[in-house]
Amino acid sequence: MGVQKDRVRFNVGGRIFETTATTLAIAGRNSLFGAMFDENWDLHPDAAAVTTTTEHFIDRNPDCFAVLLDLLRTGELYIPSNIPEKLLYREALFYGLLDHVRAAKWGPFDGNMLHFSRSVAGRAPGDGTAIRAGPDGGCCVAHGSMVHVYDWMMEEHPPLNLDYQRVNDAVWVDSESIVMSACERLGRDDGGMGLFSASTGELRHKFHVRHDDQVKSYSGGALSFNSDYKLFSSCKGRSNEYGIGVWDQVSGKQVDFFYEPFGWSLGEADKLQWLHGTNCLLVATLFPRKDNCYISLLDFRDKNNMVWAWSDVGAPATDERRVRDAIAMEECNSVCVVNEYEDLGFMDLRRAAGSVRWSSRSRLMKGKMPDEPCYPKLALHQGQLYSSMNDCISVFCGADWVLTSRLRNSYGGSICDFSIGGDRLFALHSEENVFDIWETRPLPIM
Repeated sequence: MGVQKDRVRFNVGGRIFETTATTLAIAGRNSLFGAMFDENWDLHPDAAAVTTTTEHFIDRNPDCFAVLLDLLRTGELYIPSNIPEKLLYREALFYGLLDHVRAAKWGPFDGNMLHFSRSVAGRAPGDGTAIRAGPDGGCCVAHGSMVHVYDWMMEEHPPLNLDYQRVNDAVWVDSESIVMSACERLGRDDGGMGLFSASTGELRHKFHVRHDDQVKSYSGGALSFNSDYKLFSSCKGRSNEYGIGVWDQVSGKQVDFFYEPFGWSLGEADKLQWLHGTNCLLVATLFPRKDNCYISLLDFRDKNNMVWAWSDVGAPATDERRVRDAIAMEECNSVCVVNEYEDLGFMDLRRAAGSVRWSSRSRLMKGKMPDEPCYPKLALHQGQLYSSMNDCISVFCGADWVLTSRLRNSYGGSICDFSIGGDRLFALHSEENVFDIWETRPLPIM
């Protein structure tokens, strides 16, 4: 590519910028600049026919363009104090460079390198009950009958509601779509589940349960989905629709239903988790929803076979053994559980369900006990295990899950839920209507 052919000049809001096609190619094919060039990153014939002094006019903010052009040249993001971050993000979205800005703003996600970024005050009455991180770094927060959605810039979008019933769970199926489940009201065809637009709040379709060729009212519970566009939910109805329902998340049609076996509690499950490697679904009903805990793996390929199951029925009824949360760790072939005292327990999936191997060495010296302590929650992300307890989140690493760091912000009280996504960790506090944002700072470029 010749020097003259490679040079490109822009007039952005009255300021002149000169760069090269080589630099602009870093923006990628999906950017605004990608549309100006052919597949070899040569200017299209109508643009290349003119001299290199031709200016391509763009009626946008020149200060932001300078920052974004410097990002393409250096890989570093420097935002001068006179430019509001939200203004830069808006301009990056216009040019198709938002992914580049995200990559430069955050370093590789590491629980031991997270830094507190900021707290966001909730804009709804009452305390939040659940928070879910979006794939692009935004999040949604459940408040009673509403789900409030925030994009990556922490701008709030129109809220979601499913017939104004209490929300039980929410899940991002992609960066633009959220499914939420809610309770039904007796005698009303409401509740259940709905798929919403994350940006507009529009209800795209509801997910119905059919039994004996009739649509049944039901309460939707815990949610999960897989890469084949299947959506799973625990269901509690008034006929025989107690169990785990399966829908096509694109069309909304019911494709399967795992009916609750006698003595097992699937319809009231607190947590569902799809295991990609085994094509199984983890279903966990936890204390105190039930006096006893039930954890199972369902294989829908083999006539809805329950391939692994564990329950604490018959175990000593001691508080320190009551399971509060559970998570499957496929790489370790195990299920991790946590109790009220943040003891971690492990069960081997390769063996018939037996006793839990508890590990008290993971316990932390706790901080101040909040007035309203919350039950601990678990998450697994990029080989690190996370557990919330009171007002902090613990990070465990290595084959023996050694405690390596702790995240705590003094404002907000106990943590009732947390979630990881888009290279951010969000922590929702129960005593104040606020959630924290934790990010990994990018490594310095030497």
